[in-house]
Amino acid sequence: MKNSNSESYAGAGVDVTAGYEAVKLMKKHVESTFTAGVLGGIGGFGGLFEPDLKGVSRPVLVSGTDGVGTKLKIAFLLDRHDTVGIDCVAMCVNDIVCSGAAPMFFLDYIATGKNHPEKIASIVSGVAEGCRQAGCALIGGETAEMPGFYPEDEYDLAGFSVGLADHDRMINGSTIAAGDALIGLSSSGLHSNGFSLVRHVLRPTDEKLRAFVPTLGQTLGEALITPTKIYVRAILDLIKKVPVKGISHVTGGGFYENIPRMLPENLCARIEKGSWPIPPVFPLIMDAGNIPEHDMYNTFNMGVGMVLAVSEKDVSAALESLKASGESAHLIGHVVAGDAGVELL
Repeated sequence: MKNSNSESYAGAGVDVTAGYEAVKLMKKHVESTFTAGVLGGIGGFGGLFEPDLKGVSRPVLVSGTDGVGTKLKIAFLLDRHDTVGIDCVAMCVNDIVCSGAAPMFFLDYIATGKNHPEKIASIVSGVAEGCRQAGCALIGGETAEMPGFYPEDEYDLAGFSVGLADHDRMINGSTIAAGDALIGLSSSGLHSNGFSLVRHVLRPTDEKLRAFVPTLGQTLGEALITPTKIYVRAILDLIKKVPVKGISHVTGGGFYENIPRMLPENLCARIEKGSWPIPPVFPLIMDAGNIPEHDMYNTFNMGVGMVLAVSEKDVSAALESLKASGESAHLIGHVVAGDAGVELL
């Protein structure tokens, strides 16, 4: 940016030239996500995207927004910033695909106490990786340098995504009935939820995070920083083959809050514990904090990142499709009559 250099603003703690350097460094990551619908590049006042409406009789835009939460505190302690962008994308696009919508594009927002261009570029590299995994384009974003509001070495990260669905093929749970099967898709671990409780219980320090934990088969930090799994491609492929009746993204609030969101009234999800593998990070947290089992299932995904409702006759085909997409999926329960929301047996 020619002649754009304010010494007065720099004296207040904001280096506009660092922002230009960050954009330069992140450009290759952003462009690696571009799909056919992207118009123009980064740097404009708005991200431009031309959706392909071929074969869509009644287009519906489905949007989602979220952040990474206090999982960022783990990234700060580890000084690792290339994975939290995946979390940010995942939290948005996994919500969008619950309606059967395909994410089209994503925008991010990074607010920091001091703009370190290499760190910002590392964060955006994770966002770009998440977009590639979801098949959507990163078409814009914003980096805000806010001295005095955030500590110099900390930042917040949030995102926003828009997907496209055909109204007549949307998934809304309305056809779910008693007797339908519930399929759980394995999570990669904690994902990006419950970290306030995790940090309260484990009291992570740099030393603790870098220590190898035999039950985890890795360091504590590696287990905690593992990015949220993105299920978009597997689910979009599945719904082309099997009539999926409902989808729930298991995030904050765990089983008890999220699974009932896809169920019609007077129906209950009866979940069979032991029907899927629980990653070892969960019992570690449970034991460290003496946390009741109910609270674990009411806070964390417990190894199940998404729950799908299908007819009993379609279970085998659904499991086969998900396995072909590289997902670990399990029959974890059934829908029954009742108003309890979720029953764990």
